[in-house]
Amino acid sequence: QLQASGGGLVQAGGSLRLSCTASGRTFSSYAMGWFRQAPGKEREFVAAISWTGGNTYYADSVKGRFTISREKAKNTLCLQMNNLKPEDTAVYYCASKSSGSVYYSQSYDYWGQGTLVTVSS
Repeated sequence: QLQASGGGLVQAGGSLRLSCTASGRTFSSYAMGWFRQAPGKEREFVAAISWTGGNTYYADSVKGRFTISREKAKNTLCLQMNNLKPEDTAVYYCASKSSGSVYYSQSYDYWGQGTLVTVSS
């Protein structure tokens, strides 16, 4: 089970830190990712991290502003979001990857419930 938290309302240019805590399963052996879904839009890839933490992947739209990390000892995944923009407004989901490309939602088999991020202009 994955539990995402840390969303909220922030002004453009501000920062938020999302967390995703895993329970009931050891996710440390799996790549993890963040996706987001804005109203009326499809879910899209945001960032991912390998099971070792040594490789990270980002969507072009967030590269240089967002940082994904994981704390294996705490079974926790984080997403530091800086310089937020109104177009970052969405529900953010954390997920655990089973197989396939990190960029596709179909590659992930466990999903958190989502946390809402709203960026005002």
